[in-house]
Amino acid sequence: MNPFVLNEYPNAETGTAVTDKYLTFLEKEYGADLSKMLFATSLCSDDVNVSTDFRKVLSRPFSMGGLGGLPYSGFTGMVAFAHHIPDGGDAFIFYAPHIGITDEGELGKMRRPGQSRLTNSCGALMLGLERLQQQSEVYVPINSEMDYQQILLERTVMPYKQRILEAKNPKKEITEVFYEEIHKKIQVLVKMSKKEFPCKRIFLLGGIIINTSPELNDMVDVRNFQLINTNEIDDEPFDISILETPAFKDL
Repeated sequence: MNPFVLNEYPNAETGTAVTDKYLTFLEKEYGADLSKMLFATSLCSDDVNVSTDFRKVLSRPFSMGGLGGLPYSGFTGMVAFAHHIPDGGDAFIFYAPHIGITDEGELGKMRRPGQSRLTNSCGALMLGLERLQQQSEVYVPINSEMDYQQILLERTVMPYKQRILEAKNPKKEITEVFYEEIHKKIQVLVKMSKKEFPCKRIFLLGGIIINTSPELNDMVDVRNFQLINTNEIDDEPFDISILETPAFKDL
């Protein structure tokens, strides 16, 4: 394990540990049948983001994300996901931005498999940060069909410009901002699509993926673990996290 990860993310666990812990909990506490659980992700398209073993356990993942992990598939994608859930099954959505960390503890960079040099991670978020930081002129993202996702990413973080630039570590802060935005959008999309889900339960797991060097375990800092009863989405239980339940705290 990279010893610097826990300095930045004290609650982070390895991807394997997160997979085992959360899926086992769903089986034991909620009686979930993993063979009937449809898995969706809202993760960055970056090839390093196989940081949990969910894909090995929950087959056929439905991909909602793109650059940075924003759910670019939108309402249509969420409805399609809902329509694909097996009879008698559950929905499970894992969402997260990601950030690299070097062996020396520098955030926003990583050494990738097969490479000796350091590169940005998340590359799209770090590019957005560079554009926010430019001082020669005020940067304004211009819509482009040829770079749609990057432009939407930058438009998403633009309202947080001062918060990001004034933070102790802007690379970490832009990742925090993006987690908050992904989280909000997933919540809204689920609410918008609630009548399309044939299942009774939707499980949400959100956090930040921390990419380390190839020889080490990638980590996940879980921020939200949530059960949504589809017939209660507009009620107060929608906003209650499983993380706060006595059963989970007793793990």
